[in-house]
Amino acid sequence: MKEKKLLIFSSSEAKGREEERKILTAFDGKGITGSPQKRSKNEKTFDSNTLPGNSSVDYTGCKQSPVRQVVEVDLPTKFGHFRLILYESAADTKDCQLVIVKGDLNRKDPLLVRIHSECLTGDMFGSLRCDCGDQLFYALKRIEQEGSGALLYLRQEGRGIGLRNKLLAYKLQEKGKDTVEANEALGFKADLREYWVAAQILKDLSIDRIRLMTNNPKKIEGITKYGIEVVERVPVIVHPTAMNENYLKTKKKKLGHLFPF
Repeated sequence: MKEKKLLIFSSSEAKGREEERKILTAFDGKGITGSPQKRSKNEKTFDSNTLPGNSSVDYTGCKQSPVRQVVEVDLPTKFGHFRLILYESAADTKDCQLVIVKGDLNRKDPLLVRIHSECLTGDMFGSLRCDCGDQLFYALKRIEQEGSGALLYLRQEGRGIGLRNKLLAYKLQEKGKDTVEANEALGFKADLREYWVAAQILKDLSIDRIRLMTNNPKKIEGITKYGIEVVERVPVIVHPTAMNENYLKTKKKKLGHLFPF
């Protein structure tokens, strides 16, 4: 995004937009760079012929590279005993995804699955600004109780805008914008996440029918279009707090998330 476009904000709503412009040009003075909406020279487009197996799903237009399984290790946690599998991009070995699995993945009944997008602040630091960490831990507990299941941990920080831009969006939220408005002010769509890699991983594990733990109907759409059948939506139970109540209300109102409150 060019500086000139960002400066339009300050000319329209002088005082408030000027503050926004300062945030947008933080660190390098050149505005936000690295937008995932722009295809880099290393990105490739793959069609259905590149997929493992004989999938009839048309993957044409997907930007991500195919992934391959690298290693599987034991993972004892305070939530239960699991196995951890690492997948890497065929185009970039530094681009890795993780899968936490338990029990028989190839049973006849649809498998309990959580597709979780990385949130460093919530998952690692226990941030109260969001419900991400609560959803992650809830899913692990459910899989342990079930005796089998899989949790895909996708590197899609900040609904796809990356850690740097997510923190810039946080700064805008501190100025009064909600989570959707902040992403859009930075030049991004409200949600840039993509589930083509998740579908690849599930198919590699011979999983094609799932009970998906999610509060987000769009995630169901995002995974089913790549040939994964979602036979049931399993709600992820979270409880709003004084710190994240507005965030959750915004997700419900503007992003269509399903909450019982």
